[in-house]
Amino acid sequence: MSVIIALDFPSATETLQFLDPFPPNERPFVKIGMELFYAEGPGIVSELKRRGHGVFLDLKLHDIPNTVKRAMARLSALGADIVNVHAAGGTDMMRAALEGLVRPDGTRPLLIAVTQLTSTSPQMLRDELLIGAPMEETVLHYAENARAAGLDGVVCSPLEAAAVKAHCGAGFLAVTPGVRFADSSADDQKRVMTPEQAFAAGSDYIVMGRPITRAQDPVAAWRRAEAAATVASR
Repeated sequence: MSVIIALDFPSATETLQFLDPFPPNERPFVKIGMELFYAEGPGIVSELKRRGHGVFLDLKLHDIPNTVKRAMARLSALGADIVNVHAAGGTDMMRAALEGLVRPDGTRPLLIAVTQLTSTSPQMLRDELLIGAPMEETVLHYAENARAAGLDGVVCSPLEAAAVKAHCGAGFLAVTPGVRFADSSADDQKRVMTPEQAFAAGSDYIVMGRPITRAQDPVAAWRRAEAAATVASR
C-alpha cells in the first residue's frame, strides 16, 4: 500500500521545486499526467527516476490496437513503473498495449486500465455516455475485461475498490484517485474517500494531488497519507 502524488504542475521547474524539500530517504511515488508530460516530454520521466521516485505515467491511451501497441513500446522505454489505458478501448486494445510494453529483456511496467473517471457521476454515465447499467456494475465489467486481457489492475474510485478485489482477486491492483483528507475540499471529484477509508476498502495505491501539492506543508501532508497506509497494512 502506498500513496502516489499527482504532480499536476505546468513545468519541470515547478515540479522539482515541489519535490526538493522531500528528504533523500523519503522519495514519494509520483504521477505524471498529461499536462506535465506534454509540457516537458519524456525527459521529465527520466529525471524523476534519476532522483529515485517511482513513476506512474498517467496518459490514458485510448486508440485502435495497433496505434496503442506502438505507442506503448515508446513509453515502456522511458522506465516508468506504471502506465495506463482506458478500459473503454476494449480487450483487443488492452492486449495490444500489453504486447507493446514488453521490453527486449522481457520486463515491462505495470499496466492498468481506467474504468470510469472519478469525475463521472451516475447521471453523466446515464445521460451523456448513454450507459444504462449502474456505476458499480459498469466498473466491475470493465475491470473483468482488463483482467481477461492480462492487465495488472485498474484505476477506479475507492468506492469500488472492494468490489473489484472481490470479483478480480486480491492480487489485481486497485489504484484509486478521488482520495481526500476529511478536512479537504472534494474539488471536481464526485466519488471520494479519505486515505484511511480507501486503504481499508482495498486500495493498493491511492492517488492524491491538491490535498498534498497545495498543502502548507506538502511533506507533512504526504506523511499523513502514508501513515494511513501503514495502519491499514497492520
